[in-house]
Amino acid sequence: MTLSRDAHGASDPLRDHLGDEPAELYRLLVASVRDYAIFALDAQGRVLTWNAGAAHLKGYQAHEIIGRHFSAFYPAEDIDAGKPQMELVVASREGRFEDEGYRVRKDGTLFWANVIVTALRDERGEVVGFAKVTRDLTERRRAEKQTIRLAAESAARAAAEDRSQQLDHLNQTLQEQALELEAQTEEAQSLAEELEQTNHELQHALDAAEAARVAAERANEAKSDFLAVMSHELRTPLNAIGGHSQILEMGLHGPVTDGQRQALERIGRAQRHLLGLINNVLNLTRIETGRVEYRIQPVRVSSVLADLASLVQPQFAARQISLVSRLPESEGGAEIFVAADREKLIQILTNLLGNAAKFTPSNGDVEMRLTHETGSEHAVIEVRDSGPGIPADKLEVIFEPFVQLERSLTTPTEGAGLGLAISRVLARGMGGDLRAKHRDGEGAILVLTLLRASPPPDPQE
Repeated sequence: MTLSRDAHGASDPLRDHLGDEPAELYRLLVASVRDYAIFALDAQGRVLTWNAGAAHLKGYQAHEIIGRHFSAFYPAEDIDAGKPQMELVVASREGRFEDEGYRVRKDGTLFWANVIVTALRDERGEVVGFAKVTRDLTERRRAEKQTIRLAAESAARAAAEDRSQQLDHLNQTLQEQALELEAQTEEAQSLAEELEQTNHELQHALDAAEAARVAAERANEAKSDFLAVMSHELRTPLNAIGGHSQILEMGLHGPVTDGQRQALERIGRAQRHLLGLINNVLNLTRIETGRVEYRIQPVRVSSVLADLASLVQPQFAARQISLVSRLPESEGGAEIFVAADREKLIQILTNLLGNAAKFTPSNGDVEMRLTHETGSEHAVIEVRDSGPGIPADKLEVIFEPFVQLERSLTTPTEGAGLGLAISRVLARGMGGDLRAKHRDGEGAILVLTLLRASPPPDPQE
């Protein structure tokens, strides 16, 4: 395509499309306008034409600007941001681009301008240049700012007047409140004196309560020390009684008759019973004084069963009670582990099974089962007996020290009422818990909850 050129030698795409006579009218129209800068750019953004309005607005003569890139009219920060090129891209894509912002005259001064860039296309629709119209809005912007400033000043004066009225009203209110406050001062002073006296009395009461607390702690420590000493002192002769009873029963001092053997068995049972009571008292003393240490580690549940069987079998056999175990040794082929101190776990389960045996009638059974949900972080071991059960209002009382709950008038009570109390403290010390469930006339359920644990690493790996 061949472009015609204007008087300055620059090509004019519009002239090629309009013909000679319309082009002359267009040239006269554009040349006569002084309020707008109207000029054309080539496809790269170089100035092609320059009218009188452009010379008047921007300060360049035609020979000074034609052929230069139109970015000369933009502040440095806009050039750095790529704004001139962005305008051409938007105009090419959407047909036109309009913007308001600062532009630069030849002498470096800034003015606020409205700019419209229109894409010029040939008969094939390809962009061959741009028409750019710029209008100086500096005075209009200054007038708008002046209007905004005057409106702001007017609003500020109105707000100040309103604030002054509010302050006058507030001052009057404060004066009235000051008079009322002065009238209340004497009453407040009187109340303050009464409060001070009350505080003195309260402090005396607090001092007395603190002294009583200290005395109670000392008495409790003395009690614990006494129980610990007495427990140790009593265990020595009881162990001697047990040892000598076994020697006599073995016949080392001569033949033993059936009657004597029965008497020795009763002595042995009494000795073991008393020794168990003393051990419970000693355990409670250690718990109260904070001298119990826990060695928490993964414990295989199945391995605990063998130890329990040997510990409780004599007691269950003597009462003709059956122990039914429903503790699976594995879960999906994997061993079940809990986080616990092995010795204390065995102690807890021994207490629970002994308690169940005590309230289960002859020829009854005690059931121990493991329940858990897949994905749960807890494992639950339940001990169920077939005795009279626990009343609903006693489910927490049975865990208090020295409490013996007579579930039946025909069931003799044994022990000092410490087994369940100690067991709950030990369970909670290992991060678990121990509680009871109520079943009307169907026996009691004691529930031991412990955290699940991952198997320990194989030492051979």
